[in-house]
Amino acid sequence: MNSRKLVHFFFKTLFIGGIAGLVTSFFVKADDYAAFLNPFDLMEIFGLVIFFIGIGFVFSVVSQTGFFAYLFIHRFGLGMFRSFWPTVQVLLIAFVVFDLVYFPYKATDGEVALYWYILMSTAVLGYGWIVAKIKANETNKQAFIPALFLMVVITTIEWVPGLRTEGTDYAWLMIIPLLACNTYQLLALHRINNRVDDKSKKSTSNTLTKDKIQTSKG
Repeated sequence: MNSRKLVHFFFKTLFIGGIAGLVTSFFVKADDYAAFLNPFDLMEIFGLVIFFIGIGFVFSVVSQTGFFAYLFIHRFGLGMFRSFWPTVQVLLIAFVVFDLVYFPYKATDGEVALYWYILMSTAVLGYGWIVAKIKANETNKQAFIPALFLMVVITTIEWVPGLRTEGTDYAWLMIIPLLACNTYQLLALHRINNRVDDKSKKSTSNTLTKDKIQTSKG
């Protein structure tokens, strides 16, 4: 991937994060918008829109940082654990899914029902499973576990600040942009690389054809 495509990749992910943050705010912070609808205050609503887009941008940068850290971790894991790396990733996924239930529930001292945390962790795992299946279908079967690792483990690590806030508003405002950005990055990377490879093959083929023509003429 050249620098131009990398910059485009960055800004596309940034845009997705901003839009995801804004759309999420319409549901999570509906009361904040409603407060400026009667009487209607355009400047305040515009300020809210800019604020939540900005929050989406921040979470998008967090997502991109985590994604490139994941690429490094994956290479490091392959070098260290070799054939055992997929097993290690599965164990880490299981550990993180358990932590998504146990630690938040313990922190609330039972004030929030346990089944909410079970549903939350199941939703993250289920969504990650769907995205990982798409990645595996578009690339190869070996990509399934690394993709699931990114969508569950890395996303959860990125989400930790949101989980530590009081209430659930900012937890939702964070997890939706993170999932959207991680999904885009995971599914877009191999497509970009494939387009680059196709262009490289066409360029090589054209060069060889020209060489053959020149040789035959000579």
